[in-house]
Amino acid sequence: MTATSAPADLNALEAELIGEIDRAENLGAIEQVRIGALGKKGRVSELMSQLGKLAPEDRKAFGAAVNQLKTTVTNALESRKSVLEEAALSARLANERADVTLPVRLGPQAEGRIHPVSQVWDEVTEIFADMGFAVAEGPDIETDDLNFTKLNIPPEHPARQEHDTFYLSPRADGSRMVLRTHTSPVQIRTMLSQRPPIRIIAPGRVYRSDSDQTHTPMFHQIEGLVIDEETHLGHLKWCLEEFCKAFFEVDEVKMRFRASHFPFTEPSMEVDVDAAAIGKPGRWLEILGSGMVHPNVIRACGLDPEKYQGFAFGMGLDRITMLKYGIPDLRDMFSADMRWLRHFGFLPFDVPTLAGGVSS
Repeated sequence: MTATSAPADLNALEAELIGEIDRAENLGAIEQVRIGALGKKGRVSELMSQLGKLAPEDRKAFGAAVNQLKTTVTNALESRKSVLEEAALSARLANERADVTLPVRLGPQAEGRIHPVSQVWDEVTEIFADMGFAVAEGPDIETDDLNFTKLNIPPEHPARQEHDTFYLSPRADGSRMVLRTHTSPVQIRTMLSQRPPIRIIAPGRVYRSDSDQTHTPMFHQIEGLVIDEETHLGHLKWCLEEFCKAFFEVDEVKMRFRASHFPFTEPSMEVDVDAAAIGKPGRWLEILGSGMVHPNVIRACGLDPEKYQGFAFGMGLDRITMLKYGIPDLRDMFSADMRWLRHFGFLPFDVPTLAGGVSS
């Protein structure tokens, strides 16, 4: 290319590119024109590679002419693109209509589900928090001492046998850790770490070597503990009655306290409720165990049983979930079946509150 022919070639290229820009009918087409003209291998960009072939006195004029062409093409592209964008928006507004009278569609929020046990965990926590209970937690792997000994469970007790408890391999000193069989070690840890008055609940996973329609090797418990100088059996009965009324969402609940035996409470009671609480009157349903904390347990935690006393209770979260929501088989809760979860699960925003109803 010579210096004299360069302007004519640039004018012809400019006219050709402007024509292509004007003929572009959509944003995709205008982008292709831009790449063909101004991309790394575009027709305008390649002109700059010709500078080295020109005489030194012609390079400045040719470079300025190419830059002017680039500016003209760029302005034309932006102008045409603006027109096409406005046309595309007008087309979308004309074709995409929203009927504001349709009911709200939650989208992904309607697909996700809260597991019934997680929901009941929150329900129970909400109820006891209203009574002034704090939530305490502890590890799933416990020492034999905290899981059994300090709870007044003798060495020969069946619960300490391997057919009932998951033991870990012996440690160097010969002691063995266990997967906790209840959340009672959390109560022990609390009594060892803080002075009365104590009022806690301890929800969590527990493990026992058992499996059938109503038992699984891993399940969930929640236990409660109150320790002070004045608590008595009447307080325990009131606390459990108020819990049952709030949990089953009834105004009255009929309860039965049956004498039982647990190593860590004396006296000990199992608690039944009239099935009328779940709309099936005529039979009793066992829901939990309870009693006054045994003096040996209080003493093992470094407290004076002549000065301090209190009560404890424990229940299976899975069991009360089954009772309240009519779930027939405990094993289904751990089956990871999405069909089951869609049926029994809760929407993410169904947060339990006493004011709005714990399960509303």
